[in-house]
Amino acid sequence: MSSPLASAAGPIALVAGLVFAATDLARLLTADRSLDRIEMMRQAPFQVTNALYWVVFIGLVLALVCVYFRTAGRTGRLGAAGFCFALVGTLDMAGNMWFDGFAAPWIVDVAPGAVLAGGSGMLAIGGLSSYVLFALGWIVFGITGWRARMFPAWAGVAFIVAGFLGYNAGLPPYGIPIGLAMAALGWWIVRTGGRTAAPPERPAQAEGPPGLA
Repeated sequence: MSSPLASAAGPIALVAGLVFAATDLARLLTADRSLDRIEMMRQAPFQVTNALYWVVFIGLVLALVCVYFRTAGRTGRLGAAGFCFALVGTLDMAGNMWFDGFAAPWIVDVAPGAVLAGGSGMLAIGGLSSYVLFALGWIVFGITGWRARMFPAWAGVAFIVAGFLGYNAGLPPYGIPIGLAMAALGWWIVRTGGRTAAPPERPAQAEGPPGLA
């Protein structure tokens, strides 16, 4: 598919993936485990990196869209299915990270007991759905993207592994693998143009002797 987004898929995926991984690393470094949970969540560096983590999810979604646009014309329904799974899972997790980045600091100030009480009911269901769908989405993307020849086998394996680890992507450093997998895919697109080798053609079967009339 010819479009500005498709043409820029490699650089966008490379930059978005690296920034995503770097932001999750920053979250890890600003999480002061010597403090109790409430005090840690009140620290400005921790709040800023958590808010930025939601921002870089926008970049991850954009990179995913660009990569799919670049290959949509030749990956068919299988590629479309993988793209949709990854998109839904990433958007769901992005909503979870918006809550952590922007709502949680307010809740810590006005109702810290709510944080210590943990989630229940619809909140627990929504949180669990984001973890499961994010992991499942990228696992399916890795499998279908490889099978549809959207990218090479090594990239498929990278997304599958990142998807498994991404079940815990709400906590650092488990978001780093998906960022690095996307960055590696972007680098591959920049270097190769994003074309996988065509599948080998099967030799034509020799025709047998004509049947008797």
